[in-house]
Amino acid sequence: MKIVMKFGGTSVGDGKRIKQVVELIKKSGQNNQVVIVISALDSVTDQLVAIVAKARKGEPSGSALDSLQKRHEQVLSEAISKQEIRSKVGQEVSSLMQMLRNVVQGGTLLKELTPRSTDYVLSFGERLAVPILAGALEDIGVKSMHLSGGEAGIITDDNFGEANPLINVTRQKVLKTLGPLLDNGVVPVVTGFIGSTQNGEISTIGRGGSDYSSTIIGSCVSADEVWIWTDVDGLMTADPQVVKNCHLIPEISYAEAAEMVLLGAKAMHPRALEPAKERGIPVRIKNTFNPNSNGTLISKDVKVKKGEIVKGIAAIRDVALINISGMSMAGMPGTAGRVFDVLGKNGINIIMISQSISESNISFLVRRNQLHKALNTLEIGLLGRSSVKDVTFEDDASAVAIIGAGMKGTPGVASRLFGAVAKKHINVRMIAQGSSELNISFVVSESDCDEVVRTIHDEFKLSAA
Repeated sequence: MKIVMKFGGTSVGDGKRIKQVVELIKKSGQNNQVVIVISALDSVTDQLVAIVAKARKGEPSGSALDSLQKRHEQVLSEAISKQEIRSKVGQEVSSLMQMLRNVVQGGTLLKELTPRSTDYVLSFGERLAVPILAGALEDIGVKSMHLSGGEAGIITDDNFGEANPLINVTRQKVLKTLGPLLDNGVVPVVTGFIGSTQNGEISTIGRGGSDYSSTIIGSCVSADEVWIWTDVDGLMTADPQVVKNCHLIPEISYAEAAEMVLLGAKAMHPRALEPAKERGIPVRIKNTFNPNSNGTLISKDVKVKKGEIVKGIAAIRDVALINISGMSMAGMPGTAGRVFDVLGKNGINIIMISQSISESNISFLVRRNQLHKALNTLEIGLLGRSSVKDVTFEDDASAVAIIGAGMKGTPGVASRLFGAVAKKHINVRMIAQGSSELNISFVVSESDCDEVVRTIHDEFKLSAA
């Protein structure tokens, strides 16, 4: 098989974990061709974000950079036994750290880091990690070569911070770069999260983008499977911290998985499924710390067991509900368009939408940290200038969703769902369901969220599945 294996930050958090990872790679590569995609060491990207913030204020980050260098030097000394390899990797880490210090120092003096410079700084998490993992593979006799995402062939636009891969040119370049390495028995170790613009400038594809990098590469090399190694066994029927008797979902379709990850399941990044779905490549979520588990397999096949209606429950906390209303909104074309156009132009993402048939009220969810910006934007852009006459909000909301292909065409699902919630005397503030019938979403008070999730899990007997 040809497998792309992605390891997250918790999987490569220290030297001991890296040793465990390289043994997994060696075992998987005995009869297969493997490409490795890795994230920065656990919490390093957060540290780099903090360094960027300090530089923009003109505050020095010498101690933070010293700590970062010391940590990587410690990790490589733990992960690599052979002195020659350790010395070589140590020189690479030292050189990369000097490059990082130079750009941070310049940004601190100017009190400015452009989006392009910020991407450059944030890229160092993964760029420091790949030589260590590649060195650890060499240390146990596995031929490897480390590359940045751009060197591997991931080409993006110049939307720094949230760059979009240019798939056609990326597909050609990745295959041209990685194909010969695989044919020669070399394990490529590629940075996740990072690409390169057509001008050769480092770009990043957004937080959590290492999952996305792995499925992009998988689609380019026509992988048989993409394995996302993380710190959980796979997608669960609910959050294990909320529902103690939840269980692993062994198989799920792309469509169902997309609903779950978009609604807060933390096993993978939401955008990661798209390249795999386009090429029909199965994605498997596996646990680095429980490698014998088969994890969750995500594929094109929609499998519904007899009697199965709901496959999983997801929840998004830290959201706010905004209601806009006005009697003159009824029958007025373009009102909703104007509302969402104003919000979109100001960078405010709408999570969920519901509109009454009277057309006099539209409700929608935004992230709580964007609430005040959204309210200000609506007030400036709409009130007094359109049919919208009133804007109200609730800032203590959570969205809950039930997901499963078994709901399609099954009568009475909503009745069971909201009947169970009503028995707990919990008020539902907003409801939305798409025509796909894969998902019913609704909004409750944040204080009721956990109780609602447990109630629904029991109602649909997910613990017995």
